[in-house]
Amino acid sequence: MNPLAEQYVKLVLRVGVHDAGYVDAYYGPAEWAGEADAAPGTLPELREEGERLLAALGEVALPSGADEMARLRYGYLTRQLESVVARIDLIEGAELSFDEESLALYDAVAPTNDEAYFQALTEAIGEALPGNGPLHQRYAAFRQEFVIPTELLDTMFTAAIAACRERTARYIDLPVEESFTVEYVTDKPWSGYNWYQGGNRSLIQVNTDFPIYIDRAIDLACHEGYPGHHVYNAMLESQLTAGRGWVEFSVYPLFSPQSLIAEGSANYGIEMAFPGTERVEFERTELFPLAGIDAARADEYYRVQDLVSQLGYAGNEAARAYLDGAIDADAAAEWLSRYALMAPDRAAQRVRFIDTYRSYVINYNLGQDLVRAYVEREAGADASEGERWAVFTELLSSPRLPSDLQ
Repeated sequence: MNPLAEQYVKLVLRVGVHDAGYVDAYYGPAEWAGEADAAPGTLPELREEGERLLAALGEVALPSGADEMARLRYGYLTRQLESVVARIDLIEGAELSFDEESLALYDAVAPTNDEAYFQALTEAIGEALPGNGPLHQRYAAFRQEFVIPTELLDTMFTAAIAACRERTARYIDLPVEESFTVEYVTDKPWSGYNWYQGGNRSLIQVNTDFPIYIDRAIDLACHEGYPGHHVYNAMLESQLTAGRGWVEFSVYPLFSPQSLIAEGSANYGIEMAFPGTERVEFERTELFPLAGIDAARADEYYRVQDLVSQLGYAGNEAARAYLDGAIDADAAAEWLSRYALMAPDRAAQRVRFIDTYRSYVINYNLGQDLVRAYVEREAGADASEGERWAVFTELLSSPRLPSDLQ
């Protein structure tokens, strides 16, 4: 499969010339990127190439004694190629429903929840929040006392990153000389981003357009760093690209099944690093005082956050209805304010994110749920923390697809 894997990488690079943002990371031969820039080909030509590679891959016969990793590699390369073809179709104007698009690109379909489901949840949250008026305003007022002062952002993230790394390193042998740098940026449709650069190094950017609340220090440090995107990409590079010579992992097409594993494992990685009550205890003793926030209110804050987290799929419904043409952008933002409790400006930013990334939104919540279920199932009901980390680490180091987790 190695020749086909090389052709897959070159195809992804050429599609990326037409589709800004498609290639999220690349650390293969520089000449391949140069060749793609110089002669990308037309989209119809690239689609034809994708179909040809799929046909050639379909004729590959795995040895009878092929191990699980070889079988996973075959399935991964096939499904990734199918997503390339689907992405080309979308660029050229193909019209797919939200669910059809997510299945074609990410190998998964998110569950559907009606408005009554979210209405019941918001009523329960309303009982826990003081005041009157729209719930998103009451939630914003409650959280206002938990904002990290701007001048302390870097101090907070440095402390959170150190804690996430220490907890991750207890169970994962991190690649040699892995590291990342953090930048603070503005005017982005996302709150944080990991730009993996190869060689076990990343650039992590944090968007400071809006207030950053106390919980985001651990969220971003884990999700973007340890054991999230930075570790996932470094493990794939060290274990598969360098360790096995599987060149297909030197490129990361953003709109592909790999993203559901990436986002899902990054979100679930927060629970891995801080299981049970450990997060609240760590933040109460370390981060709340560092930010100058009353540590006695940590339990109160997380009681509300736990309730709000149940609204995680509200964003999917806003995106589904918006992208399927059932509502417009203003109505999508209003839904996000009502059922995801986003302030109007934050909701408008999220709609811009949906405009750019479309059905990608399922990768965060559905991805987290699928990864959690997989780890807990494979580790077993009575698994130790070390056994759960072993399954999680294996996931980060293997070419598994979203459909493999179900």
